[in-house]
Amino acid sequence: MLWTRLAREPLDGGGMPRRDLEIEWEVAEDERFAKVIARGPGIATPLFAHSVHVAVNGLRPARWYWYRFRSGKHLSPVGRTRTAPAIGSSPDRFRFAFVSCQDYQAGLYTAYEHLAGEDVDLVVHLGDYIYEYGVRSGNPVRRHEGAEVTDLQGYRNRHALYRSDPHLQHAHAQFPWMVTWDDHEVANDYADAAAQEPKSPDSFLKRRSAAYRAYYEHMPLRRSSLPQGPDMRIYRRAQFGDLVHISMLDTRQYRSDQPCGGAIQPRCAEALSESQTMTGPAQERWLLQNLDRSPARWNIIGQQIMLAQFKAGNGAEALFNMDAWDGYAAARARLLAFMANRKPSNPVVITGDVHSSWVNDLETNFDDKTSSVVGTELVGPSISSELPPPFELAVEAARADNPHSKFFEGSSHGYVLCDVDRRRMRSDYRVVSDVTTPGAPVSTLASFEVADGRAGAHPG
Repeated sequence: MLWTRLAREPLDGGGMPRRDLEIEWEVAEDERFAKVIARGPGIATPLFAHSVHVAVNGLRPARWYWYRFRSGKHLSPVGRTRTAPAIGSSPDRFRFAFVSCQDYQAGLYTAYEHLAGEDVDLVVHLGDYIYEYGVRSGNPVRRHEGAEVTDLQGYRNRHALYRSDPHLQHAHAQFPWMVTWDDHEVANDYADAAAQEPKSPDSFLKRRSAAYRAYYEHMPLRRSSLPQGPDMRIYRRAQFGDLVHISMLDTRQYRSDQPCGGAIQPRCAEALSESQTMTGPAQERWLLQNLDRSPARWNIIGQQIMLAQFKAGNGAEALFNMDAWDGYAAARARLLAFMANRKPSNPVVITGDVHSSWVNDLETNFDDKTSSVVGTELVGPSISSELPPPFELAVEAARADNPHSKFFEGSSHGYVLCDVDRRRMRSDYRVVSDVTTPGAPVSTLASFEVADGRAGAHPG
């Protein structure tokens, strides 16, 4: 799936004529386009902000290609992409990176500058690609344009602002991306038709329709994800031979409202209710079927919010994050019980959202020290978004009450590199020294490995 958008004035509605424009796309086996192996026409329509989504068929598996677009006399920069291994093949190795949470105002995208130079087959984005907020107080590293966005033009302009960053552009141009959203692509902590601020469901769904449409317009998504009003199917799967299977979840559109009043607080009975759902029944069945039928050695679940339990304190006054799976404990228990009983091969959950780095054992009962480990969760740092210092201190203070949490660090920004082969999955937490200074260096904060057939990560 190849993507571009035509926009003379991207931060002010696009600046394009209100008519369809013809484009041409080309795919080549080399960067200089000496051997073009596919080309075709396309239409950039104002209906979708003159964005272009091209599905190219007939390419060979497991190889790099280069592509570009032409509109009149204008030629786009060259992009690079890679096809997946053939169905039924047995690749020896697959490398991917996962990222999330790139608040434009909080910092520079230096992490993407370094990611563009890594050797990976795929980038997985786990959400919070944009932030909907207006100009923040204090001294932001750089500024949003205008107030909080709530309508279609506002969301289009905000996506265009983020897409204008040269390091983000370069990372998109270097690799294929598989994307999903979290909450800030629409509004903070929304859940299905429930907004954080007091608004009617009808009013919020109108806003959600605008946000989903702008998201589709700016992402390399297939026609199967074309939004229908406030509804958009974004959960999907990808197969990389018999080595890696990725199930990408949507934990916002179908979830129950946050229980117990939301936020971080003691857990009420509603958080333990069987009816409390994170994914909705249809997506939950889809995920379990994927895991049950997958022929892959490694089953990756890409999702937004932390799956493992994390509590601060003990007893009835223990604090939990009601926006995470801790507010949806029965739904989590069903997933972990399935892993214990059906034993899908090497389940590894990759997570964003919390602007910090974690490695968690996934257990069937987090309050029982003898409970079996059934999977691993890797939580990646943010690209730029901040973790409030009091939260970092609170997590450190509660580490002893959460022995399944093997690693935590809350002040760094970056991405996670995952190198998967037939015997192990290695994950390197790559972080930049600073998100306020251009050109800050990158280093490896920590490395962990999961061995084939043995749940749980270990320092590597």
